[in-house]
Amino acid sequence: MTRKTSVTKRKQAKTSRKKSQRPKGTKQNKGWLALFWGLVWKCSLALAAVMLVVGFYLDSVVKQRFEGQLFDLPTVVYARILHLAPGDNITIAEVRNELDALNYRKVRQPRYPGEFSSSSTKIEIIRRPFEFTDGPEPDRHVMLHFAASHLERIESLEKKANLGYLRIEPKLLGMLDKTQSEQRLFLRREQFPEVMVDALLATEDRYFYQHDGVSPVAITRALFANIRAGRTVQGGSTLTQQLAKNIFLSSDRTLWRKLREAYIALILDYRYSKDRILEAYLNEVYLGQSRGQAIHGFGLASRLYFGQPIQELRIDQLALLVGMVKGPSYYNPIRYPERARERRDLVLRLMMQQDILSAHQYEMAASRDLDIQSNPQIADLQPAYFQQIRRELEQKLGDRFTRDIGLKVFTSLDPVSQQELEDAISTKVPQLSRTAGQELEGAAIAVDRNSGEIRAMVGGKRTGYDGFNRVLNASRQIGSLAKPAVYLSALAQPEKYSLATTLHDKPIHLKGNKGNTWSPRNYDRKYRGDIPLYVALAKSLNVPTVELGMQLGIYRVVKTFEKLGIDKNEIRPVPSMFLGSFTLTPFQVAQMYQTLTNSGKKAELSALRSVVDLEGNILFQSIPKAVQVVDQQAAWLTTYAMKRGVIEGTGRYLQANFSWANLAGKTGTSNNTRDSWFVGIDGREVTTIWLGRDDNKPTKLTGASGALRVYAEYLSKRIPEKLTLPWPQDIRSQHFSKTSNGNLDVDCGSELTLPVWDIHGNLKNGCQDTSATWLKRIFDW
Repeated sequence: MTRKTSVTKRKQAKTSRKKSQRPKGTKQNKGWLALFWGLVWKCSLALAAVMLVVGFYLDSVVKQRFEGQLFDLPTVVYARILHLAPGDNITIAEVRNELDALNYRKVRQPRYPGEFSSSSTKIEIIRRPFEFTDGPEPDRHVMLHFAASHLERIESLEKKANLGYLRIEPKLLGMLDKTQSEQRLFLRREQFPEVMVDALLATEDRYFYQHDGVSPVAITRALFANIRAGRTVQGGSTLTQQLAKNIFLSSDRTLWRKLREAYIALILDYRYSKDRILEAYLNEVYLGQSRGQAIHGFGLASRLYFGQPIQELRIDQLALLVGMVKGPSYYNPIRYPERARERRDLVLRLMMQQDILSAHQYEMAASRDLDIQSNPQIADLQPAYFQQIRRELEQKLGDRFTRDIGLKVFTSLDPVSQQELEDAISTKVPQLSRTAGQELEGAAIAVDRNSGEIRAMVGGKRTGYDGFNRVLNASRQIGSLAKPAVYLSALAQPEKYSLATTLHDKPIHLKGNKGNTWSPRNYDRKYRGDIPLYVALAKSLNVPTVELGMQLGIYRVVKTFEKLGIDKNEIRPVPSMFLGSFTLTPFQVAQMYQTLTNSGKKAELSALRSVVDLEGNILFQSIPKAVQVVDQQAAWLTTYAMKRGVIEGTGRYLQANFSWANLAGKTGTSNNTRDSWFVGIDGREVTTIWLGRDDNKPTKLTGASGALRVYAEYLSKRIPEKLTLPWPQDIRSQHFSKTSNGNLDVDCGSELTLPVWDIHGNLKNGCQDTSATWLKRIFDW
């Protein structure tokens, strides 16, 4: 009884413990679940809070960037705008050269902007649209009618009427980058060809206009494609996500970066229109490298690879650019043309599959070559000219040049003159190096004779090399280039000197302060006795020049140099200065001769025409101004003598091919032929050429055998304009005859006629011939 009772009690106790433990365990489980879900809830709240904070932050970043200045735009530099008007002295060949420099396409019948056709007397052209300094102009379809040497009329083929003028858009020269390592040419959404946008969406994001910045469909499709391939073969990023990554994030392959990318894409899509996002993408996408700088945007890539505005590219060219989006390095058409072609054809095929192209259009486009530029670059490089532009921008704009972004700079560069001057240096310097040695260098500058605007500048024989700019920085002995200032000083005293004045070409000896004696000699070591003043300058004789300079006085001649634009501190006031013993840069020489050959009117040399900011405000506008600094008559007569130098003097090499142009010119050779100079003047430009060695060793080249040959090469391509000088007051023509000793005597019946004048514009003796025939003859000279 006792045992049974004991067993029963143990069972009851066990059952009691189980019963007592069961509710206790249930309560514990419920506690753990509550704790777990509490933690989940709190974590969710914390995550939501974090995402909210991150969202606010990313939203502020997006707003600040998109509603401020989205891109750090470079300063874009353009050449001069060509203004055409009926009556202009411009030939049909010159206009054709201009259109070639601007990459206009010659066709049988122009249909699109950037095309032209040409006959012997007409050019039909559809000028491209362009935003000039005073506002945008649409494309213009015109016919240019030419006479023998001038533009006769401009006919609008749209309005069926004559136009008073036409502006041809300037050539894009390149960008003046300040600090940024990337470049872009910003275009508005409507400036991009629609077929290119269609190609981009068909290839990269066909649901762009349907999704909200992130496409689940694209992500799923990419996931399955990658699983099947066993590797990453397709991405699920939308264009909006790509834009978010390019502008706001790095390229790190992390989950956190992908989450932020998606978040920013959603923000972008919520805040901005699809076209605004697309515009940003089209200008931001990376499409290659050029000279160490990243090329962003389709607008600049079009210039780099094809040398044309994107609006003028063919469908196959647009498809090539679109195809490069996937991998600009891998599909680089310069390094890997076959890869690029395969990718282009894939884009074309996708366009056909989505009915953007017909089968025939596809076949036509896919059959074309890549047609990449032979030397792909954004624009022809003019490093020497850009140095001058930068210098003037810093002078005119101060810190606004470095602070403001997206400036448009319009310059005075003539693209035809620049190209032909570069070619002349590149062609002739290697040839002349056979005599002078491989170290021979060259530099050149061409300036407008009337306005002083710089048309072209070449800083060295490596014309595209951004190095030492010899035009601005190489100060070299100028030799006989100094002589015209001596003769100008004399001819400014009409009561004493004329072109017919007798000078003595006989040995002279000048004693210095220290007892030393200087005996100048002519280059050929010969003496000619008595000669007329104009012959001494035309033949660049040393001895008569020194004699004349000593008659005038050193300080009178120094003053003349000052008036011509040379700082007197550049000149050592000793007799040898008459023969150019001092040094000047080609830039300074160009200033001196611009003043001299512009009838004594000095115009400061300048390359900068205008600067426009991002909003279209004009920050700077040049107004070329010439000031009379030396006597007009004296400058006219000196230039006339320089014309005789081309006809019968040291520049006569030019006469064989350019006698019709009535050129003026002056050679210069320094001691021991270290420097070879020539300054050539036609109706358009004053062109200064220098040849020499940086180590200042002899070149064995005179001005006539060196620099003059470069100028002749330049003129063989750059058609000169006939040089005609305005006939100044008090200039008269007079007959002379030569006496037995070489002097000139007044002779009414002689065939030799020179312009001479006195202080009143009359001759005191002899006969004065002012007939139209003689005036025309002298004027044409």
